[in-house]
Amino acid sequence: MTNRGPPKIEAQRTFPTLDESLYNLRPQDAAFYKDLTGIEDDATLKQHILDVQAKAYKVAPYGCIYLFSFTRRRMSGLPAFQQVMRIGREHKNPIFLDVGCCFGSVIREVILDGFPAAQTIGTDLHQELWDLGHELFKSSPETFPAHFVGGDAFDPEILAVAPPASLQTTEVSTPDLNNLTSLNSLRGCVSAIHATAFFHLFKEDQQLHMARAFAGLLSAEPGSIILGAHTGAQQKGVVNQVYRGVEVDMFAHSVESWTSMWDGEVFEKGTVKVDAQFRELSEGVGGDERYPVLFWSVTRL
Repeated sequence: MTNRGPPKIEAQRTFPTLDESLYNLRPQDAAFYKDLTGIEDDATLKQHILDVQAKAYKVAPYGCIYLFSFTRRRMSGLPAFQQVMRIGREHKNPIFLDVGCCFGSVIREVILDGFPAAQTIGTDLHQELWDLGHELFKSSPETFPAHFVGGDAFDPEILAVAPPASLQTTEVSTPDLNNLTSLNSLRGCVSAIHATAFFHLFKEDQQLHMARAFAGLLSAEPGSIILGAHTGAQQKGVVNQVYRGVEVDMFAHSVESWTSMWDGEVFEKGTVKVDAQFRELSEGVGGDERYPVLFWSVTRL
């Protein structure tokens, strides 16, 4: 994958033409966008979102951009959402990292709900999507003080696998977030790591690699958490499905395999609590298509 031109997305087989009829803001999402953009008129807001969507789809034709998934408040729908907000209120120097952050919507969501803005970081393969986030939400680096690290998370210069932090090791010093060029500077420092619609882009061994890399970033402080949602399965294996015109061919974990990967392979067994829930969801306008999703969190004990 490269930043030059649309990337090769191996897990996604089809890249349909954008379809305006899939636009469907729920009341809570409309309120979120109106609050942050200052656009109150529904038609004007819709056109604004469509314009940014079209630009983003040329950069990275992901299904989540095609399906308007980026317009939904993702964090508030995760079972462990309130745990993240407690971390923001109660932990000393909490750090929130959003992996595969796209426009930075999730970061804006946690900030709006009270997480300290200067303690949030986004990372994505495409700097252009982060920049389009400023256009989408009518912000600037001055008005939106979250930090950004661009690059490929499989590049060890950006994110290398390191052992999970331990409370027995020397106290980790918090890096200067204003000058981050690599996620490796965050080892053992991150209080909450969010990754939705991310792991399912990769094969089984790559998912394990990325989980181990995340584990090295996570703080050893009890309650520190990694959480998200992505394509799941009742039995682990390849999911081949067409959903609203997007064909995917993804490796998907089951509740059992996802749990055992984190609790035993990634972290020493018994040092984390894994919560994983399998659901079949319908997202968007009309129809009865269902999509298999795994909602999950991994909490340090």
